[in-house]
Amino acid sequence: MAWKDYLDREQDRFVSELIEFVRIPSVSAKPENAPDVRRAASWVAQRLTAAGAENVEILPTAGHPVVLADWLHAGPDRPTVLVYGHFDVQPAEPFELWSSPPFDPEVRDGKLWGRGATDDKGGMFIPIVAVEAMLKTGGRLPVNLRFFFEGQEEIGSPDMPEFVAANAHRLAADMIFSADGSQWAPDQPQIVEGLRGLASCEIVVRGARSDQHSGLHGGGIANPAMALAQILASMKAADGTVTVDGFYDDVRPLTEAERAAIAEVPFDPASYLAETGAPAEFGEPGYTTRERLWARPTLEVNGLTSGWQGEGTKTVLPAEARAKITCRLVADQSPERIVEVLRAHVERHCPEGVVVDFQPGPARGNPFLVPRGHNSSVIAAQVLEEIYGKRPYRTRAGGSIPVMTTLLEHLGVHATMFAFGHDDENMHAPDEFFRLDTFRRGQEAYCRLFESL
Repeated sequence: MAWKDYLDREQDRFVSELIEFVRIPSVSAKPENAPDVRRAASWVAQRLTAAGAENVEILPTAGHPVVLADWLHAGPDRPTVLVYGHFDVQPAEPFELWSSPPFDPEVRDGKLWGRGATDDKGGMFIPIVAVEAMLKTGGRLPVNLRFFFEGQEEIGSPDMPEFVAANAHRLAADMIFSADGSQWAPDQPQIVEGLRGLASCEIVVRGARSDQHSGLHGGGIANPAMALAQILASMKAADGTVTVDGFYDDVRPLTEAERAAIAEVPFDPASYLAETGAPAEFGEPGYTTRERLWARPTLEVNGLTSGWQGEGTKTVLPAEARAKITCRLVADQSPERIVEVLRAHVERHCPEGVVVDFQPGPARGNPFLVPRGHNSSVIAAQVLEEIYGKRPYRTRAGGSIPVMTTLLEHLGVHATMFAFGHDDENMHAPDEFFRLDTFRRGQEAYCRLFESL
């Protein structure tokens, strides 16, 4: 395979280019880094052009830009494949917790250290390199190919629904592969079949016009902090079951085959507790911890604010109390429906003497579940088994990637996650890194994938 020799020969250059890419502080969450996100988009566009991609274009959105490119000469009898990734990164603070500067990447111990190295600059660079190797050695690709790289994934892809809808003709594909994601372990592949969705809200409970003296007015007027605590307590039973009417109505039950696939993935309770520092496992009865993490909906309080927060005692009766809540959703739940059942529950359980303001939150995304026997996932699993020598686990992820459901909604195609990071590579944390042997393995995997397709 000529492309394999090319990958071996040019690997040092690819690593040097990845270092250059990671050096760009393309933090999408910070307005002062907006020029850097645009600079990263320019880097990606130039690199796609150098690799042999055509129709390379940087397209604006209301926020950070998108880079599109294609190569469409394989013929109408060959599938058209869309590859997705993102070039924006998380903030790197606190800088003092890094062993080396986050935007001055270093290679140590066979790993590239720097913010964005694994999430997702290393991941999204892999298919670009694979395409270069195939075009430089064979002059053609075995499939028609489109690239879709965005600069706002780390802030929830807020402009992507509008962008994808407006550019569906340039993104149309028979199959979609995400270069954003991970493998189970360096020696164990996985196919991620599901992602949980997301709904959010904030509950604001108000009483008196300002904080009051708890001695003078306690017992005479209601306490918003206590009222909020009562509302929150009404949302969950002591065993972890959500008690909001309608919350579970649309949940698709787990089949025996799905439960068996989840049970096949190793889970060590002691290691899980050591990892989290929690004293015990806890959650909805009737399900294993792994099932609850991957395939059951949740309702969690993310933050509480009320009254005096400083040292010592200040005898106040707070005027206001706030709680931020997010729910992770599973097929076939709708975030809009969940927000409405939460609103109805909060209004129904508001104690006397206070008023409640229910505010739907900006974080919202539909759950994503790939159908069994899905064509691109079956082929991807075969390629991974060839590369790793092991059958991939069929897993789900407890988090959310909103663009996956956006692509399904507007293009009608379930994406397959085909990515080569690992969960232990400190994505979103200090000392993020990317294994360089995995970087090389992913390049070969994409070449094999395109040939298999």
